[in-house]
Amino acid sequence: MNRRRGLLPQWLLVGGFLLLCGYLFVSLIHYQVSIGSKQQELLSVQNQLNSQLTENAELSNTLEQGDDAIIERYAREQGYAKPNERVFVDISGK
Repeated sequence: MNRRRGLLPQWLLVGGFLLLCGYLFVSLIHYQVSIGSKQQELLSVQNQLNSQLTENAELSNTLEQGDDAIIERYAREQGYAKPNERVFVDISGK
Protein backbone atom coordinates (compact mmCIF):
# COMPACT_ATOMS: atom_id res chain seq x y z
CA MET A 1 0.00 0.00 0.00
CA ASN A 2 1.38 3.33 -1.02
CA ARG A 3 0.63 6.00 1.57
CA ARG A 4 0.91 9.50 0.31
CA ARG A 5 2.30 11.94 2.79
CA GLY A 6 1.61 15.66 2.74
CA LEU A 7 4.28 18.27 2.55
CA LEU A 8 3.97 19.06 6.27
CA PRO A 9 3.22 16.73 9.16
CA GLN A 10 -0.31 17.02 10.52
CA TRP A 11 0.86 18.05 14.01
CA LEU A 12 2.68 21.01 12.47
CA LEU A 13 -0.48 22.13 10.66
CA VAL A 14 -2.53 21.83 13.86
CA GLY A 15 0.13 23.73 15.82
CA GLY A 16 0.22 26.49 13.23
CA PHE A 17 -3.55 26.74 13.26
CA LEU A 18 -3.59 26.97 17.07
CA LEU A 19 -0.90 29.66 17.01
CA LEU A 20 -2.92 31.63 14.46
CA CYS A 21 -6.07 31.33 16.61
CA GLY A 22 -4.14 32.45 19.70
CA TYR A 23 -2.72 35.45 17.85
CA LEU A 24 -6.17 36.45 16.59
CA PHE A 25 -7.64 36.10 20.11
CA VAL A 26 -4.93 38.28 21.67
CA SER A 27 -5.36 40.85 18.88
CA LEU A 28 -9.12 40.90 19.47
CA ILE A 29 -8.64 41.56 23.20
CA HIS A 30 -6.10 44.30 22.47
CA TYR A 31 -8.42 46.04 20.02
CA GLN A 32 -11.38 45.82 22.42
CA VAL A 33 -9.32 47.54 25.14
CA SER A 34 -8.20 50.16 22.65
CA ILE A 35 -11.79 50.81 21.54
CA GLY A 36 -12.91 51.23 25.17
CA SER A 37 -10.13 53.71 25.80
CA LYS A 38 -11.00 55.71 22.69
CA GLN A 39 -14.69 55.77 23.67
CA GLN A 40 -13.78 57.25 27.06
CA GLU A 41 -11.59 59.83 25.33
CA LEU A 42 -14.45 60.68 22.95
CA LEU A 43 -16.85 61.22 25.88
CA SER A 44 -14.35 63.51 27.55
CA VAL A 45 -13.87 65.57 24.40
CA GLN A 46 -17.64 65.77 23.85
CA ASN A 47 -18.10 67.06 27.41
CA GLN A 48 -15.41 69.69 26.82
CA LEU A 49 -17.10 70.67 23.57
CA ASN A 50 -20.50 71.03 25.26
CA SER A 51 -19.09 73.22 28.03
CA GLN A 52 -17.23 75.35 25.48
CA LEU A 53 -20.38 75.75 23.37
CA THR A 54 -22.31 76.82 26.46
CA GLU A 55 -19.64 79.36 27.36
CA ASN A 56 -19.59 80.66 23.78
CA ALA A 57 -23.37 81.08 23.81
CA GLU A 58 -23.17 83.02 27.11
CA LEU A 59 -20.44 85.27 25.74
CA SER A 60 -22.37 85.87 22.50
CA ASN A 61 -25.45 86.77 24.54
CA THR A 62 -23.38 89.21 26.61
CA LEU A 63 -21.96 90.79 23.45
CA GLU A 64 -25.45 91.24 22.02
CA GLN A 65 -26.57 93.05 25.19
CA GLY A 66 -23.95 95.76 24.71
CA ASP A 67 -21.05 97.38 26.54
CA ASP A 68 -22.86 97.73 29.87
CA ALA A 69 -23.49 93.98 30.02
CA ILE A 70 -19.83 93.28 29.25
CA ILE A 71 -18.69 95.59 32.04
CA GLU A 72 -21.23 94.10 34.47
CA ARG A 73 -20.15 90.53 33.63
CA TYR A 74 -16.49 91.39 34.18
CA ALA A 75 -17.28 93.13 37.48
CA ARG A 76 -19.28 90.12 38.69
CA GLU A 77 -16.43 87.78 37.78
CA GLN A 78 -14.15 89.98 39.92
CA GLY A 79 -16.53 89.62 42.89
CA TYR A 80 -18.32 92.96 42.73
CA ALA A 81 -22.07 93.36 43.29
CA LYS A 82 -24.66 96.07 42.79
CA PRO A 83 -25.62 98.23 45.80
CA ASN A 84 -27.97 96.39 48.20
CA GLU A 85 -27.56 93.17 46.21
CA ARG A 86 -26.98 89.85 47.96
CA VAL A 87 -24.57 87.47 46.32
CA PHE A 88 -24.81 83.80 47.18
CA VAL A 89 -21.80 81.57 46.59
CA ASP A 90 -22.17 77.84 46.10
CA ILE A 91 -19.43 76.29 48.25
CA SER A 92 -20.44 72.69 47.50
CA GLY A 93 -18.18 72.66 44.44
CA LYS A 94 -20.87 71.26 42.16
